[in-house]
Amino acid sequence: MNDSRLININQLRKFLKGTEKLDLSLRKASIGEKYQFIDQTIDRFNYQKIRRKDKKIIIHYLKKLTGYKPAQLCRLITRAKVGQLTRKKYRRVNPNRIYSSFDIKLLEKTDELHSRLSEKAVKEILRRENEVFGKGEYQTINKISHSHITNLRKHSIYKSSWVNHTKARQIPIGITMPPENYGKPGSIKVDTVHQRDVYHINSVDEIVQWEILVCVPQICEDCMLPALEDMINQYPFVIFNFHSDRGGETINYKVADLLQRLVIKQTKTRARHPNDNALVETKNAAVVRKNMGWEHIHQNMADEINEYYRNYFNRYLNYHRPCGYPTTVTDKKGRKKKVYDNYQVPYEALKTIPRSEKYLKHGITFDKLDIIAYEMSDNDFAAIMREKERILFEKIREYDHRHGSRRKSKS
Repeated sequence: MNDSRLININQLRKFLKGTEKLDLSLRKASIGEKYQFIDQTIDRFNYQKIRRKDKKIIIHYLKKLTGYKPAQLCRLITRAKVGQLTRKKYRRVNPNRIYSSFDIKLLEKTDELHSRLSEKAVKEILRRENEVFGKGEYQTINKISHSHITNLRKHSIYKSSWVNHTKARQIPIGITMPPENYGKPGSIKVDTVHQRDVYHINSVDEIVQWEILVCVPQICEDCMLPALEDMINQYPFVIFNFHSDRGGETINYKVADLLQRLVIKQTKTRARHPNDNALVETKNAAVVRKNMGWEHIHQNMADEINEYYRNYFNRYLNYHRPCGYPTTVTDKKGRKKKVYDNYQVPYEALKTIPRSEKYLKHGITFDKLDIIAYEMSDNDFAAIMREKERILFEKIREYDHRHGSRRKSKS
Protein backbone atom coordinates (compact mmCIF):
# COMPACT_ATOMS: atom_id res chain seq x y z
CA MET A 1 0.00 0.00 0.00
CA ASN A 2 1.34 3.41 -0.99
CA ASP A 3 -0.01 6.39 1.00
CA SER A 4 3.00 8.66 0.53
CA ARG A 5 0.84 11.44 -0.96
CA LEU A 6 -0.92 11.96 2.39
CA ILE A 7 1.48 14.44 3.97
CA ASN A 8 -0.60 16.58 6.38
CA ILE A 9 -3.44 16.25 8.88
CA ASN A 10 -6.02 17.98 6.68
CA GLN A 11 -5.50 15.39 3.97
CA LEU A 12 -5.88 12.62 6.52
CA ARG A 13 -9.11 14.19 7.81
CA LYS A 14 -10.57 14.37 4.28
CA PHE A 15 -9.41 10.83 3.57
CA LEU A 16 -11.14 9.45 6.66
CA LYS A 17 -14.31 11.35 5.88
CA GLY A 18 -14.36 10.17 2.28
CA THR A 19 -13.65 6.52 3.13
CA GLU A 20 -15.97 6.29 6.11
CA LYS A 21 -17.99 3.45 4.58
CA LEU A 22 -15.04 1.66 2.97
CA ASP A 23 -13.03 -1.19 4.52
CA LEU A 24 -9.39 -0.38 3.81
CA SER A 25 -7.87 -2.42 6.64
CA LEU A 26 -4.62 -4.36 6.39
CA ARG A 27 -5.93 -7.31 8.40
CA LYS A 28 -4.65 -9.82 5.87
CA ALA A 29 -1.16 -8.27 5.87
CA SER A 30 1.62 -9.75 7.97
CA ILE A 31 2.51 -8.32 11.37
CA GLY A 32 5.84 -7.08 10.02
CA GLU A 33 4.11 -5.12 7.23
CA LYS A 34 1.67 -3.57 9.70
CA TYR A 35 4.51 -2.57 12.03
CA GLN A 36 6.45 -1.04 9.14
CA PHE A 37 3.39 0.95 8.03
CA ILE A 38 2.80 2.30 11.58
CA ASP A 39 6.48 3.23 11.96
CA GLN A 40 6.56 5.10 8.64
CA THR A 41 3.32 6.94 9.40
CA ILE A 42 4.58 8.12 12.81
CA ASP A 43 7.82 9.40 11.29
CA ARG A 44 6.17 11.06 8.28
CA PHE A 45 3.71 13.13 10.31
CA ASN A 46 6.21 13.92 13.10
CA TYR A 47 3.80 12.47 15.65
CA GLN A 48 5.72 13.60 18.73
CA LYS A 49 5.48 17.34 17.94
CA ILE A 50 1.90 17.74 16.66
CA ARG A 51 -1.17 18.72 18.68
CA ARG A 52 -3.18 16.18 20.67
CA LYS A 53 -6.19 16.86 18.43
CA ASP A 54 -4.15 15.90 15.38
CA LYS A 55 -2.76 12.82 17.12
CA LYS A 56 -6.30 11.48 17.44
CA ILE A 57 -6.71 11.79 13.67
CA ILE A 58 -3.55 9.70 13.11
CA ILE A 59 -4.71 7.08 15.62
CA HIS A 60 -8.08 6.90 13.87
CA TYR A 61 -6.33 6.57 10.52
CA LEU A 62 -4.04 3.76 11.73
CA LYS A 63 -6.95 1.98 13.38
CA LYS A 64 -8.93 2.01 10.13
CA LEU A 65 -6.08 0.68 8.03
CA THR A 66 -4.49 -1.86 10.40
CA GLY A 67 -7.56 -3.08 12.26
CA TYR A 68 -5.77 -2.80 15.63
CA LYS A 69 -7.67 -1.68 18.71
CA PRO A 70 -6.85 1.75 20.25
CA ALA A 71 -5.08 0.29 23.30
CA GLN A 72 -2.81 -1.86 21.17
CA LEU A 73 -2.16 1.03 18.78
CA CYS A 74 -1.08 3.28 21.66
CA ARG A 75 1.45 0.67 22.80
CA LEU A 76 2.83 0.30 19.26
CA ILE A 77 3.01 4.08 18.75
CA THR A 78 4.95 4.44 22.02
CA ARG A 79 7.49 1.91 20.76
CA ALA A 80 7.65 3.62 17.35
CA LYS A 81 8.43 6.99 18.93
CA VAL A 82 11.46 5.54 20.73
CA GLY A 83 12.96 3.76 17.74
CA GLN A 84 12.18 1.53 14.83
CA LEU A 85 9.06 -0.56 15.40
CA THR A 86 9.89 -4.23 14.88
CA ARG A 87 8.26 -7.42 16.02
CA LYS A 88 9.76 -8.83 19.23
CA LYS A 89 10.85 -12.41 19.27
CA TYR A 90 9.10 -14.46 21.95
CA ARG A 91 11.45 -15.99 24.44
CA ARG A 92 10.16 -18.24 27.15
CA VAL A 93 11.46 -17.26 30.56
CA ASN A 94 11.97 -20.83 31.69
CA PRO A 95 11.94 -23.28 28.76
CA ASN A 96 12.48 -26.27 31.06
CA ARG A 97 9.44 -27.95 32.58
CA ILE A 98 9.93 -28.23 36.32
CA TYR A 99 7.03 -30.48 37.34
CA SER A 100 6.66 -33.71 35.43
CA SER A 101 3.57 -35.86 34.95
CA PHE A 102 4.70 -37.94 37.92
CA ASP A 103 4.71 -34.82 40.16
CA ILE A 104 1.24 -33.82 38.97
CA LYS A 105 -0.04 -37.30 39.80
CA LEU A 106 1.45 -37.00 43.31
CA LEU A 107 -0.46 -33.74 43.73
CA GLU A 108 -3.62 -35.39 42.43
CA LYS A 109 -3.19 -38.31 44.85
CA THR A 110 -2.68 -35.93 47.78
CA ASP A 111 -5.78 -33.94 46.83
CA GLU A 112 -7.82 -37.13 46.55
CA LEU A 113 -6.70 -38.45 49.94
CA HIS A 114 -7.30 -35.16 51.76
CA SER A 115 -10.44 -34.07 49.84
CA ARG A 116 -8.63 -31.20 48.10
CA LEU A 117 -7.58 -28.85 50.88
CA SER A 118 -6.47 -25.26 50.29
CA GLU A 119 -3.25 -24.68 48.37
CA LYS A 120 -1.19 -23.74 51.44
CA ALA A 121 -2.39 -26.80 53.35
CA VAL A 122 -1.51 -29.09 50.44
CA LYS A 123 1.91 -27.44 50.16
CA GLU A 124 2.49 -28.19 53.86
CA ILE A 125 1.55 -31.86 53.36
CA LEU A 126 3.93 -32.16 50.40
CA ARG A 127 6.71 -30.60 52.48
CA ARG A 128 6.06 -33.00 55.38
CA GLU A 129 6.03 -36.02 53.07
CA ASN A 130 9.54 -35.12 51.89
CA GLU A 131 11.18 -33.51 54.94
CA VAL A 132 9.44 -35.14 57.91
CA PHE A 133 8.73 -38.61 56.54
CA GLY A 134 11.67 -38.80 54.09
CA LYS A 135 9.82 -39.70 50.91
CA GLY A 136 12.17 -38.97 48.02
CA GLU A 137 9.49 -38.92 45.33
CA TYR A 138 8.17 -35.65 46.82
CA GLN A 139 11.55 -33.93 46.51
CA THR A 140 10.49 -31.83 43.50
CA ILE A 141 6.78 -31.25 44.09
CA ASN A 142 7.29 -30.13 47.70
CA LYS A 143 9.03 -26.96 46.44
CA ILE A 144 5.97 -25.82 44.51
CA SER A 145 4.38 -22.47 45.32
CA HIS A 146 0.80 -22.44 46.55
CA SER A 147 -0.27 -20.37 43.53
CA HIS A 148 1.20 -22.89 41.06
CA ILE A 149 -0.79 -25.67 42.73
CA THR A 150 -3.87 -23.99 41.24
CA ASN A 151 -2.25 -24.07 37.80
CA LEU A 152 -1.39 -27.78 38.02
CA ARG A 153 -4.94 -28.58 39.14
CA LYS A 154 -6.09 -27.28 35.73
CA HIS A 155 -3.55 -29.43 33.85
CA SER A 156 -4.84 -32.09 31.46
CA ILE A 157 -2.92 -34.79 33.37
CA TYR A 158 -4.67 -33.88 36.62
CA LYS A 159 -8.11 -35.47 36.98
CA SER A 160 -10.38 -34.49 39.87
CA SER A 161 -11.64 -37.85 41.14
CA TRP A 162 -12.26 -36.91 44.79
CA VAL A 163 -15.78 -36.65 46.17
CA ASN A 164 -17.31 -33.88 47.59
CA HIS A 165 -27.66 -24.40 62.42
CA THR A 166 -29.32 -24.90 65.08
CA LYS A 167 -31.75 -22.13 66.12
CA ALA A 168 -30.90 -20.59 69.48
CA ARG A 169 -33.41 -20.34 72.29
CA GLN A 170 -33.15 -18.57 75.60
CA ILE A 171 -32.41 -20.83 78.59
CA PRO A 172 -30.76 -19.62 81.82
CA ILE A 173 -27.91 -22.15 81.54
CA GLY A 174 -24.32 -21.21 80.83
CA ILE A 175 -22.77 -17.76 80.73
CA THR A 176 -23.50 -15.51 77.75
CA MET A 177 -20.02 -14.36 76.80
CA PRO A 178 -17.29 -14.98 74.21
CA PRO A 179 -15.13 -18.02 74.98
CA GLU A 180 -12.02 -17.33 77.05
CA ASN A 181 -8.93 -19.26 76.02
CA TYR A 182 -6.20 -17.37 77.94
CA GLY A 183 -3.80 -18.23 75.12
CA LYS A 184 -3.65 -21.92 76.02
CA PRO A 185 -5.34 -25.07 74.69
CA GLY A 186 -8.43 -26.37 76.46
CA SER A 187 -11.20 -24.00 75.35
CA ILE A 188 -13.37 -25.93 72.90
CA LYS A 189 -16.22 -24.79 70.68
CA VAL A 190 -19.02 -27.28 70.06
CA ASP A 191 -21.76 -27.48 67.44
CA THR A 192 -24.14 -30.08 66.02
CA VAL A 193 -24.43 -31.13 62.38
CA HIS A 194 -27.55 -33.14 61.55
CA GLN A 195 -27.60 -35.78 58.84
CA ARG A 196 -31.18 -37.00 58.59
CA ASP A 197 -31.40 -39.71 61.28
CA VAL A 198 -28.02 -39.12 63.00
CA TYR A 199 -26.25 -36.10 64.49
CA HIS A 200 -22.53 -35.31 64.38
CA ILE A 201 -21.23 -33.47 67.45
CA ASN A 202 -18.24 -31.41 66.31
CA SER A 203 -15.79 -29.81 68.76
CA VAL A 204 -12.71 -27.69 68.01
CA ASP A 205 -10.09 -26.23 70.32
CA GLU A 206 -9.80 -22.49 69.85
CA ILE A 207 -5.98 -22.24 69.99
CA VAL A 208 -4.52 -25.34 68.30
CA GLN A 209 -7.69 -26.34 66.33
CA TRP A 210 -7.61 -29.86 67.77
CA GLU A 211 -10.87 -31.39 66.52
CA ILE A 212 -12.90 -34.31 67.90
CA LEU A 213 -16.08 -35.69 66.32
CA VAL A 214 -18.68 -38.03 67.82
CA CYS A 215 -21.98 -39.27 66.45
CA VAL A 216 -25.32 -39.74 68.23
CA PRO A 217 -28.55 -41.30 66.91
CA GLN A 218 -30.79 -38.85 68.80
CA ILE A 219 -30.58 -35.54 70.61
CA CYS A 220 -31.50 -36.79 74.05
CA GLU A 221 -29.74 -37.04 77.39
CA ASP A 222 -29.27 -40.82 77.13
CA CYS A 223 -27.23 -40.31 73.93
CA MET A 224 -25.69 -36.87 74.47
CA LEU A 225 -24.13 -37.34 77.91
CA PRO A 226 -22.02 -40.44 77.07
CA ALA A 227 -21.05 -38.89 73.71
CA LEU A 228 -19.91 -35.60 75.25
CA GLU A 229 -17.97 -37.42 77.96
CA ASP A 230 -16.29 -39.61 75.32
CA MET A 231 -15.52 -36.51 73.24
CA ILE A 232 -13.85 -34.72 76.16
CA ASN A 233 -11.86 -37.84 77.07
CA GLN A 234 -10.38 -38.04 73.55
CA TYR A 235 -8.60 -34.70 73.98
CA PRO A 236 -4.96 -35.14 75.07
CA PHE A 237 -5.04 -31.90 77.09
CA VAL A 238 -7.26 -30.69 79.92
CA ILE A 239 -10.53 -29.00 78.89
CA PHE A 240 -11.48 -25.95 80.98
CA ASN A 241 -14.10 -24.18 78.82
CA PHE A 242 -17.06 -25.52 76.82
CA HIS A 243 -18.62 -23.03 74.37
CA SER A 244 -21.66 -23.63 72.15
CA ASP A 245 -24.61 -21.88 70.59
CA ARG A 246 -28.00 -21.83 72.27
CA GLY A 247 -29.22 -25.17 70.89
CA GLY A 248 -31.09 -27.42 73.28
CA GLU A 249 -28.71 -30.34 72.72
CA THR A 250 -26.00 -28.60 74.78
CA ILE A 251 -27.91 -25.93 76.72
CA ASN A 252 -29.79 -28.15 79.16
CA TYR A 253 -29.52 -29.09 82.81
CA LYS A 254 -28.10 -32.57 82.17
CA VAL A 255 -25.15 -31.24 80.13
CA ALA A 256 -24.66 -28.40 82.62
CA ASP A 257 -24.48 -30.95 85.46
CA LEU A 258 -21.96 -33.07 83.51
CA LEU A 259 -19.70 -30.08 82.86
CA GLN A 260 -19.96 -28.98 86.46
CA ARG A 261 -18.84 -32.41 87.67
CA LEU A 262 -15.88 -32.25 85.26
CA VAL A 263 -15.04 -28.70 86.46
CA ILE A 264 -15.53 -27.22 82.99
CA LYS A 265 -16.90 -23.70 82.53
CA GLN A 266 -19.88 -23.48 80.16
CA THR A 267 -20.39 -20.42 77.94
CA LYS A 268 -22.83 -19.72 75.12
CA THR A 269 -22.92 -17.45 72.09
CA ARG A 270 -24.00 -13.83 72.44
CA ALA A 271 -26.84 -12.48 70.34
CA ARG A 272 -25.74 -10.80 67.07
CA HIS A 273 -22.15 -12.06 67.54
CA PRO A 274 -21.78 -14.87 64.96
CA ASN A 275 -17.98 -14.88 65.31
CA ASP A 276 -18.28 -16.35 68.82
CA ASN A 277 -18.76 -19.81 67.31
CA ALA A 278 -17.39 -19.15 63.82
CA LEU A 279 -14.43 -21.56 64.08
CA VAL A 280 -16.51 -24.69 64.59
CA GLU A 281 -19.08 -23.50 62.04
CA THR A 282 -16.40 -23.38 59.35
CA LYS A 283 -15.21 -26.85 60.38
CA ASN A 284 -18.78 -28.13 59.94
CA ALA A 285 -18.57 -27.41 56.24
CA ALA A 286 -14.86 -27.98 55.56
CA VAL A 287 -14.63 -31.22 57.58
CA VAL A 288 -17.98 -32.82 58.40
CA ARG A 289 -19.99 -32.08 55.26
CA LYS A 290 -17.00 -32.48 52.96
CA ASN A 291 -16.21 -35.96 54.28
CA MET A 292 -19.58 -37.31 55.50
CA GLY A 293 -21.73 -35.75 52.78
CA TRP A 294 -25.51 -35.33 52.92
CA GLU A 295 -26.86 -38.82 52.28
CA HIS A 296 -29.21 -40.56 54.69
CA ILE A 297 -27.64 -42.56 57.54
CA HIS A 298 -29.68 -44.95 59.66
CA GLN A 299 -29.69 -44.35 63.42
CA ASN A 300 -28.35 -47.82 64.18
CA MET A 301 -25.11 -46.98 62.34
CA ALA A 302 -24.08 -44.37 64.94
CA ASP A 303 -21.84 -46.85 66.78
CA GLU A 304 -20.05 -47.80 63.54
CA ILE A 305 -19.46 -44.12 62.78
CA ASN A 306 -18.12 -43.47 66.29
CA GLU A 307 -15.66 -46.34 65.92
CA TYR A 308 -14.50 -44.87 62.59
CA TYR A 309 -14.18 -41.42 64.14
CA ARG A 310 -12.25 -42.66 67.18
CA ASN A 311 -9.80 -44.94 65.37
CA TYR A 312 -9.21 -43.13 62.08
CA PHE A 313 -10.92 -39.84 61.31
CA ASN A 314 -10.13 -37.92 64.53
CA ARG A 315 -6.55 -39.14 64.35
CA TYR A 316 -6.32 -37.98 60.73
CA LEU A 317 -7.70 -34.52 61.55
CA ASN A 318 -5.23 -33.86 64.37
CA TYR A 319 -2.04 -35.56 63.20
CA HIS A 320 -2.15 -35.48 59.38
CA ARG A 321 -4.43 -32.65 58.16
CA PRO A 322 -2.87 -29.13 58.18
CA CYS A 323 -4.94 -26.18 59.35
CA GLY A 324 -4.47 -22.46 58.73
CA TYR A 325 -3.44 -20.34 61.73
CA PRO A 326 -3.99 -16.57 61.47
CA THR A 327 -1.48 -13.81 62.11
CA THR A 328 -2.80 -10.34 62.95
CA VAL A 329 -1.25 -7.68 60.69
CA THR A 330 -1.62 -3.92 61.21
CA ASP A 331 -1.40 -1.65 58.16
CA LYS A 332 -0.21 1.97 57.99
CA LYS A 333 -3.67 3.29 58.91
CA GLY A 334 -3.83 1.18 62.05
CA ARG A 335 -6.37 -1.27 60.66
CA LYS A 336 -5.95 -4.88 61.74
CA LYS A 337 -6.60 -7.92 59.61
CA LYS A 338 -5.87 -11.62 59.91
CA VAL A 339 -3.56 -13.25 57.39
CA TYR A 340 -3.48 -17.05 57.12
CA ASP A 341 0.19 -17.60 56.31
CA ASN A 342 0.97 -20.41 58.76
CA TYR A 343 -0.18 -23.95 57.96
CA GLN A 344 0.58 -26.95 60.16
CA VAL A 345 -1.15 -29.94 61.69
CA PRO A 346 -2.85 -29.36 65.09
CA TYR A 347 -0.42 -31.69 66.86
CA GLU A 348 2.59 -29.61 65.79
CA ALA A 349 0.68 -26.44 66.70
CA LEU A 350 0.19 -27.90 70.18
CA LYS A 351 3.91 -28.61 70.52
CA THR A 352 4.86 -25.04 69.54
CA ILE A 353 3.03 -23.56 72.54
CA PRO A 354 5.52 -22.59 75.28
CA ARG A 355 5.64 -25.22 78.04
CA SER A 356 2.91 -27.17 76.26
CA GLU A 357 3.62 -30.35 78.21
CA LYS A 358 1.99 -28.85 81.32
CA TYR A 359 -1.41 -28.75 79.56
CA LEU A 360 -1.44 -32.50 78.82
CA LYS A 361 -3.61 -34.85 80.84
CA HIS A 362 -2.09 -37.08 83.47
CA GLY A 363 -0.34 -40.07 81.89
CA ILE A 364 -0.08 -38.50 78.43
CA THR A 365 3.33 -37.37 77.16
CA PHE A 366 4.63 -36.06 73.85
CA ASP A 367 6.80 -39.17 73.50
CA LYS A 368 3.65 -41.30 73.39
CA LEU A 369 1.90 -38.89 71.06
CA ASP A 370 4.94 -38.80 68.73
CA ILE A 371 4.50 -42.52 68.12
CA ILE A 372 0.96 -41.86 66.89
CA ALA A 373 1.91 -38.76 64.91
CA TYR A 374 4.93 -40.09 63.04
CA GLU A 375 4.09 -43.77 62.75
CA MET A 376 2.81 -43.15 59.21
CA SER A 377 3.08 -40.33 56.72
CA ASP A 378 0.15 -38.04 55.96
CA ASN A 379 -0.67 -39.67 52.65
CA ASP A 380 -0.20 -43.21 53.92
CA PHE A 381 -2.57 -42.73 56.83
CA ALA A 382 -5.04 -40.78 54.67
CA ALA A 383 -5.10 -43.73 52.25
CA ILE A 384 -5.96 -46.13 55.09
CA MET A 385 -8.56 -43.71 56.43
CA ARG A 386 -10.21 -43.39 53.01
CA GLU A 387 -10.37 -47.16 52.67
CA LYS A 388 -12.07 -47.43 56.08
CA GLU A 389 -14.41 -44.63 55.02
CA ARG A 390 -15.33 -46.58 51.87
CA ILE A 391 -16.07 -49.71 53.92
CA LEU A 392 -18.14 -47.67 56.40
CA PHE A 393 -20.31 -46.10 53.71
CA GLU A 394 -20.82 -49.47 52.03
CA LYS A 395 -22.26 -50.71 55.35
CA ILE A 396 -24.34 -47.55 55.70
CA ARG A 397 -25.86 -47.88 52.23
CA GLU A 398 -26.48 -51.60 52.63
CA TYR A 399 -28.19 -51.11 56.01
CA ASP A 400 -30.20 -48.17 54.71
CA HIS A 401 -31.29 -50.22 51.70
CA ARG A 402 -32.60 -52.99 53.96
CA HIS A 403 -34.22 -50.93 56.72
CA GLY A 404 -34.75 -47.44 55.29
CA SER A 405 -35.37 -44.35 57.44
CA ARG A 406 -36.84 -44.61 60.91
CA ARG A 407 -38.02 -41.02 60.74
CA LYS A 408 -41.72 -40.73 60.02
CA SER A 409 -42.61 -38.73 56.93
CA LYS A 410 -44.80 -35.66 57.39
CA SER A 411 -48.29 -36.02 56.03
